[in-house]
Order: sequence, then C-alpha cells, then structure tokens
Amino acid sequence: MQILIYPPSMQGTGSFDGGSITEQKPIGFSGEGSVVKRVGPLFYWAWARAEEEGYIPLHPHQGFEIMTYVLQGRAEHGDTLGTRSTVGAGGAQIMQTGSGVSHEERFIGPDMEAFQIWFEPAIRQALLRQPTYAQVEHGEFPAEQAEGCTRKTVIGEGSPVRLVTDALMWDVELEPGRLLRHPLPAGRTLTALAVRGGGSLHAADAPEKAGSFREKDFVLLHSHKDAEAVVTADAGGRLRLLLIEVPSSVDYPLYPKR
Repeated sequence: MQILIYPPSMQGTGSFDGGSITEQKPIGFSGEGSVVKRVGPLFYWAWARAEEEGYIPLHPHQGFEIMTYVLQGRAEHGDTLGTRSTVGAGGAQIMQTGSGVSHEERFIGPDMEAFQIWFEPAIRQALLRQPTYAQVEHGEFPAEQAEGCTRKTVIGEGSPVRLVTDALMWDVELEPGRLLRHPLPAGRTLTALAVRGGGSLHAADAPEKAGSFREKDFVLLHSHKDAEAVVTADAGGRLRLLLIEVPSSVDYPLYPKR
C-alpha cells in the first residue's frame, strides 16, 4: 500500500467575499497551490471557513456533482431551479449540475466550517441530464458506533445521497488511542483529511511502515491489491477524519484541468 501525506503547505488556498470566506484546498485547480490536482473522479475539495458570515454570489456549474458538507454553522443555498434552503452542522447539500444551473451560497457562523467537494461523472452524459438539488440533514445519515469509533456514512450503503459518480464517503471520529480498520479494494484510492487531531496509519500487513499525520493533513492511500488500512488516533486527543474512497482511474474521459 502506498501512503502519501500532504501537510497544509502542500495544499492550496483561496478566499471569497473580501476574505470573509477562506479556504484550504486538499485538491485544487492549477495555480492554487495544491500538489494534488485530482484523485480519479474526485475533482476538487475545499475546506471553507467563515468567522462570521460570507457570501458567494450567483455563479454557474455544469456536469459535475457537487456536495457541500457542513461541519459547523449553517450554509444557505439558492439556485436557478427555484431552491432556497439552509442546512446546519452534519448536513449536506448536493447539486447534480447536469446541463447547467447557477447557485449562490452564504456561510453563516460564528466559526462556520464546510467542505465543498466535486465529483466528476462521465461529462458528456452528465450534460444531457436535468440539474437537480437535494438536501440531507445530519440525522438522516446512518452511523455506527463500536469500540471508541463513530462512523457516519455520508455516501454509501444506507445513505440517502445518490450520485452517478462511483464514490464513497465517511465522517469518522475516534477516541484517543482507538483505531479504525478500513478495507481498500485493489484499484481504489482512499483519501483522508484530518479535521481534528492527529494519528498514524499503516497497511494491516505492514505495521512497521506506519506514517504519522497531524490536524489539517491530507492523506492518500492506494493499493494495487486488496488491502486493509489501519488508522489509530493519537493517545492525547480525539481524532476526526473525513474519508472519501474512489476508483483510482475510470473508464471514461476526465475533464482536463488547466
């Protein structure tokens, strides 16, 4: 298993509304400073923060499937489909932008945090679909607890989120010193972003090759054979991770980043 760790200095940055919204970008566009430009169909990943309130005016999207996942505070959404909605911590807003839609966003604090994550289906087919919007509240996502680990399925079995793109996503919290075992099939890549706390990770069959990560680090794990990743929270604090698993490559053309 290959393990790559990218600290914030190797991630991109951005801002909106005169700096009212700031962003750390584990996966960004060219020129934004992100070493990682995409992972299979995972096209873009921004971690946005607003101390008080920030606004992004109406702007267009086509083709991509875009999720806003709220960590703290509230996200307001409006679009040219006639949608007006607000979601709080733990909730998600999902746009399948299809043939084209414009939307506006307002992030409301105090200390608002959210991820905006873009997935890329086969674009030619996506552009023929009608755009859609869906919202899912925190309590609608399935979650399981066992041995100091809480694992919430954001995209995957039991989740109400339905994407065309092949992707899975979990919000995981580990008590100090506890571990998570995650099976990783051959040909797939697991991405992990340390939201709070730090820890270590290794392949189950190679514990001597553990890598350590800290809060805000971005991690990629890839295996050419079926494997199991083991994540252990530091003994000194609770760990929260966002995990996204996607195929390392897909059988359709991907949009070229410039």
